[in-house]
Amino acid sequence: MPDDLTPLWISLKTASVATVLATCLGILAAGWMLSYRGRARGLIDGVLTLPLVLPPTVVGFLLLLLLGKNSPIGQALNYLGVSPIFTWTAAVMAATVVAFPLVYKTVLSALEQLDSTLISSARTLGASDWRIFWQILLPLVWPGILAGMILAFARALGEFGATLMVGGSISGVTQTIPIAIFFAAEAGRMGVALAWVVLMVLISLVVITGIHQGSRNALPRTVLPQAGAQRLFNWIYFGTLKVNQFGLIPAVLTQQRRRLGHPSAQTTRALARSRSPNGRGRVPVDTAAREPGLPQLAVEAFPAPQTMTTPSSNSPTQPQAAELVVQIERQVPGFDLDLQFRTDQQPLGLLGASGSGKTMTLRCIAGLDTPSQGRIVLNGRVLFDSHKRINLPSCDRNVGIVFQNYALFPHLTVAQNIAFGMAAIPKPQRAADVVQYLDMMDLSGLGDRYPHQLSGGQQQRVALARALAIQPDMLLLDEPLSALDTYLRSHVEKLLVEVLSEYRGITLFITHKLEEAYRICTNLLVLANGRILANGTKEAIFQRPPSIEVAKVSECKNFSRARRVDDTHIEAIDWTCQLAVQAPIPADLAYVGLRAHHIQFVFPGEQPNTFPSWLAILTETQHRVTLYLKLHGQPSGPHDYHLQAEVYREKWDRLRHSPFPWYICLDPARLIVMPE
Repeated sequence: MPDDLTPLWISLKTASVATVLATCLGILAAGWMLSYRGRARGLIDGVLTLPLVLPPTVVGFLLLLLLGKNSPIGQALNYLGVSPIFTWTAAVMAATVVAFPLVYKTVLSALEQLDSTLISSARTLGASDWRIFWQILLPLVWPGILAGMILAFARALGEFGATLMVGGSISGVTQTIPIAIFFAAEAGRMGVALAWVVLMVLISLVVITGIHQGSRNALPRTVLPQAGAQRLFNWIYFGTLKVNQFGLIPAVLTQQRRRLGHPSAQTTRALARSRSPNGRGRVPVDTAAREPGLPQLAVEAFPAPQTMTTPSSNSPTQPQAAELVVQIERQVPGFDLDLQFRTDQQPLGLLGASGSGKTMTLRCIAGLDTPSQGRIVLNGRVLFDSHKRINLPSCDRNVGIVFQNYALFPHLTVAQNIAFGMAAIPKPQRAADVVQYLDMMDLSGLGDRYPHQLSGGQQQRVALARALAIQPDMLLLDEPLSALDTYLRSHVEKLLVEVLSEYRGITLFITHKLEEAYRICTNLLVLANGRILANGTKEAIFQRPPSIEVAKVSECKNFSRARRVDDTHIEAIDWTCQLAVQAPIPADLAYVGLRAHHIQFVFPGEQPNTFPSWLAILTETQHRVTLYLKLHGQPSGPHDYHLQAEVYREKWDRLRHSPFPWYICLDPARLIVMPE
């Protein structure tokens, strides 16, 4: 057994200090490398990882060269009266250098596994990089940080070669356990060396067991221990250490609803309209005055400032009319985006196939991507101008965005998610506002839950409430309904229509579904391959699409090549028939189209453009039947057809018993003529 346990205390002290230093430096380096995308990324990463693969004696020799008396740094330190070589400080430096890569690589790997939309979402909510780092990234990667710290401690505790090179073996100063083992074995004191070895093994086993046990007993990777975390973030966002403070109020609110009627419509209008005169952030308002249906408990629990009110309609400083002007180009490998459009506060729907540039457009507007050139102006404020070198960061654009996957912060409760962007509002007022947003989105009683405890529809409504809570000048919705089932989609869609009808800012709504865009948006912008194919009202684009590409996006299913016969007739080449049309025929006519539900089943000779047809194949849904029809003759197989017709099941039940041929009318008023 060792007579002197000093090497143990020196080792523990050295490893502890080195772990703290390596953790701080490793986290900072990993955070910087996460955002760095320069050409030297691989080289820098290699340099930072080098101490992990180099022999410790090589690392120690390099430190000796770097800090020795003959090096520039060593001479500068010697001039200041500092000589770190062969001191305990040198031992700490050596242990820090060899332990640093373990923390750096572990934390970087954890950061790279995070969903990047979480960072993008935080930026659009007005968070600075520092706030994102300590409120979002650190809480989400804490298991990686903890694992890196434990590994770094174990590595620093067992460091030998580098410590011996720069710290020597000074008894009581730099002689750590590994050095004590070496000299005990060299002196033939094998029992002492064995005792030190057993002690090192025990310490290492404790470390490894701690990692294993921590990984088994830890909460999900994205959630800190909930009780302490909820108190911490409630203090950050609401100025209180109370937990479960958003569960009792909605119970009282439910009783108020029964007596006064559901106030969600009032709440929607109040919150959608309450904007500051300059359009930047919210103006705190009297809670009780703003929402008559809000229970007194909420007012008492979350008192709001009583000296400020929303600007009235007669206020001399009213916000200017909302307008967005976009003229941008963005080149990435294999894709070019080139758009020019403007819109007002009427919701604008962006339609297009996957890869058409819809999401890239939203990201450029939000400041998450940078256009190659162009200009973006929102309400007279320049967000981006390549010629003037203006590029406001996303945190300063006041643009709310709802991502396709909602991008809720998993370590924050619903209430904390909504309050994240309310930094400009006094903390006591935030809680009262959150209560109203919860009520507006029909989420009362769920404020203290975490995102993973919600359904998809509830998560979507939380994301929408969070985006609206910053009172944005512009709201960007990236396919917010795509992940919902039919029932939830209909429910949330109605809520979205209600909210947007009262929202005063710009709204851009991305979707693949024409029906969603038609119900929610007033105007449509159709994209393909990064270009605008059509821009106009939804009625005009649906009734008279300007090209076959736009017609396909608008879910028109029947097309034929066409040529002009005279001023009122065309020949449908693929349908082998001549058609009368009412629309003006373009000089460069190329196609004719007809929507499936516009095909009429009639008696022969009743109307123009009537032709005999035979059924090739059919497909059914619970309410509709799609019939694939061939004109002029019987089909040779299921793929031998000219047109698709859609009928309700009741119509099909009558039609199915009729003998062939069935006569169909291609209404001249419904035919769509399109140029090349």
